[in-house]
Amino acid sequence: MEPLASLKKRNLTGTIRLTRNSKIFKTILEAIREKKGENIVSIDLRKISEAVSDFFIICEASNQPQIRTIAENVEDKVRALLSEKPYHTEGYKNLQWVLIDYVNIVVHVMYPESRRFYKLEEMWSDASIINH
Repeated sequence: MEPLASLKKRNLTGTIRLTRNSKIFKTILEAIREKKGENIVSIDLRKISEAVSDFFIICEASNQPQIRTIAENVEDKVRALLSEKPYHTEGYKNLQWVLIDYVNIVVHVMYPESRRFYKLEEMWSDASIINH
């Protein structure tokens, strides 16, 4: 993971705050659904001052090829439709938990076991969580 000091550099002045109606948000959800991602939730972090992004989008996949397929489809769709590349990606090597960081939205594609272990929804329990 990225050192905490570098996270502060990410919030550029003039960065637009996103909503659930933002094109990138909708595109990511569509890309996950297209490849049969399961238990999709979004966590709205906009009211939490310590949060490093506006939203987390979390989904599960039952095997490594599906984790890769979902993550690659998210990147491909966002790049094709919105000309956006991720700020950072992580986890393609082990395919247990792939993280795709678009600065204002961070996508987590996880094995169900990894999701239960790390409990991201509980960690951000002050935020609004919606099932998709």
